Amino acid sequence: MFVSEELRRKNIAEYLLYMWQVEDMIRAAGLDADRLYDSLIKDSGRSAEDCRAWKAWYEDLIAMMRTEDRKESGHLQINENVIILLTDLHNRILQSGKRPEYRQMYYRALPYIVEFRTRTGERDNEELRDCFDMLYGVWMLRLQHRPVSEATAQAVQAVSAFMGMLSALYSEDKAGTLDLD
Repeated sequence: MFVSEELRRKNIAEYLLYMWQVEDMIRAAGLDADRLYDSLIKDSGRSAEDCRAWKAWYEDLIAMMRTEDRKESGHLQINENVIILLTDLHNRILQSGKRPEYRQMYYRALPYIVEFRTRTGERDNEELRDCFDMLYGVWMLRLQHRPVSEATAQAVQAVSAFMGMLSALYSEDKAGTLDLD
């Protein structure tokens, strides 16, 4: 099973961050499926059938990136749709008043979201996009072994908890067990 499929099923926030990383890896490989195959798939120990499936998956994503003109930056529509779905769910939860613990997590994360917006100058983004941008940016810093300030670590902790709860509620919603009425 593809990592993306498992993440999408288990944790939609982690799935989205993973897919953003995949987009960046594809760009780093020059949108070349053969380069991705050689560097990521060929010596992975997977069966020949799995390797073909992985390469085909990358080829499909590359085709989408070309079609949607996401060769240099931005995110595929399939990933944008995740933010749209999560934003809709976020708004439904807040409007319902049925999940006070969610509202508390949100308000705990909100000052960090506002501060992030102020620092980046991206005032037109949706709040959830800002959350994902923050988490992805810090993830990339950590992958590069660059330091993260204590204040940033606190922000990430609050936003991660908020996104974790939203992901759990998304899973409930998908399963039909989320009661917001």
